Amino acid sequence: MVSPQTAYFTEPLALDCGRSLAEYQLVYETYGTPNADRSNAVLICHALSGDHHVAGYHQDSDSTKPGWWDNCIGPGKPIDTNALFVVCCNNLGGCKGSTGPTAINPATRKPFGPDFPIVTVKDWVRSQARLADSLGIRQWAAVIGGSLGGMQAMQWAISYPERVRHALVIAAAPRLSAQNIAFNEVARQAILSDPDFHHGHYYEFGVVPRRGLMIARMLGHITYLSDEGMRAKFGREMREGTPNFHFNFDTEFQVESYLRHQGHAFVDRFDANTYLLITKTLDYFDPAADFDQDLSAAFHRAQAGFLVISFTSDWRFAPARSREIVQALIRANRDVSYTQVPSESGHDAFLMPIPLYHEILRGYLTRVAAEANAHAA
Repeated sequence: MVSPQTAYFTEPLALDCGRSLAEYQLVYETYGTPNADRSNAVLICHALSGDHHVAGYHQDSDSTKPGWWDNCIGPGKPIDTNALFVVCCNNLGGCKGSTGPTAINPATRKPFGPDFPIVTVKDWVRSQARLADSLGIRQWAAVIGGSLGGMQAMQWAISYPERVRHALVIAAAPRLSAQNIAFNEVARQAILSDPDFHHGHYYEFGVVPRRGLMIARMLGHITYLSDEGMRAKFGREMREGTPNFHFNFDTEFQVESYLRHQGHAFVDRFDANTYLLITKTLDYFDPAADFDQDLSAAFHRAQAGFLVISFTSDWRFAPARSREIVQALIRANRDVSYTQVPSESGHDAFLMPIPLYHEILRGYLTRVAAEANAHAA
């Protein structure tokens, strides 16, 4: 059982957009025990729809639902909390307790809504660095993340090279392709065009742009799966076996029913303004932009060792994008290991308990833990 904790910050945080947050809070969870100098601390960075509840169970809510990466984090698991002290926070702009669009704006005493500033991955890393300071963590043994979380791991190694010993970049990309930005824009338009959106001030009307957020999630979810995986799971199976030829366009195929279920479930746990915000954060990520579009120059700042992992059926962040990261690291003369894991699970593979994947993580992090223990001694 784990309990969320909250860190409060009163020192203003300057943001890349030109605005600042006078004060804010980050909700986080920890797992395992820190060693004497906290050199065994590991930061887990979540992806678009993730949060701080990465492992274990909550006592006071749904005690049957584990954290989103529970198959990977815990005693004896690949990210072994018997040896490592794991920290995961809900990112700034999130909707699970950290300051974001649903939080109260002290200037208006109403939810920030669309008035919450756009944040970047660099802003997230700055806020996470302050969290590390508050926890007495001078240097992370590793920063680990999949998808958008992997982008944060890269940015940590670039922004705070002396504070990261290892960066594990899983199913990520050095920046979004035009196709990925296009998917995000269609998802945003689904939300923005919902009559219940009210220009982002739907809280004041007691409504939620359910239909728009549901469609956005359905679209996103398709990109997280692979053609092979969907074919194996659903094929072209119909719920009732034969077409009904009705003009109401109700769910007939199993995959339609599955996507609608995913959409409905997402609406009940996520905020539409947060979804808009974080997809823009994803769009804007481009660490090479500060180095004349030379990614190797960006990585030349890094001091960490890198593990980069991709999955064969991931077409949202394809293996070729991971190889771009690896090639830039090699040009920067950084220490990097790379593996491509066979999987039919698409982009979501980074969340799955794939034996080879877990074996790779376990092997690498065993070395990370050994280094941390030697450091503490």
